Amino acid sequence: MSKKPTLNIVLVEPRIPQNTGNVARTCACTACRLHLVGPMGFAIDDRKLKHAGLDYWHYLDISYYDGLDDFFARNAGPFYYFTTKAPQRYTDVAYPDGAYLVFGREDAGLPEALLAANQEHCIRMPMRDTCRSLNLSNSVAVGVYEVLRQWDFPELLDHGHLRDYEWK
Repeated sequence: MSKKPTLNIVLVEPRIPQNTGNVARTCACTACRLHLVGPMGFAIDDRKLKHAGLDYWHYLDISYYDGLDDFFARNAGPFYYFTTKAPQRYTDVAYPDGAYLVFGREDAGLPEALLAANQEHCIRMPMRDTCRSLNLSNSVAVGVYEVLRQWDFPELLDHGHLRDYEWK
């Protein structure tokens, strides 16, 4: 890809500030845009939210929305809906530039009417049938890194340095 593609992460009505803080940190470290769709279960200045991503907050490209209607009125997609109810795996999709990965509330997921209307864009992470779901911030990280892997990690540092030693 010649220009850096854009990846958008959408949290719909997040409830747990620490999850949102962790997602914000993932977005800051990977140059993803973060979209927070209200109502949220906490104030955006919540101490727990800031604690999880405080020293990265200034790296964020973040937008806020009053609800899903506001979000869809201001964004064109393509949208990929992460849900435990989906018929296809997240790894079976080729994500285009400008993709939006959409995640629902920790306690309820995305509205089923939205999922039913967009079945071809509903995706899941395989897991045991005895488990309800993965943690929201972990799910976002898995989704982000799958897309970035497909795009060959554009503009991301792919090597590190030891503090007291040199790699051979």
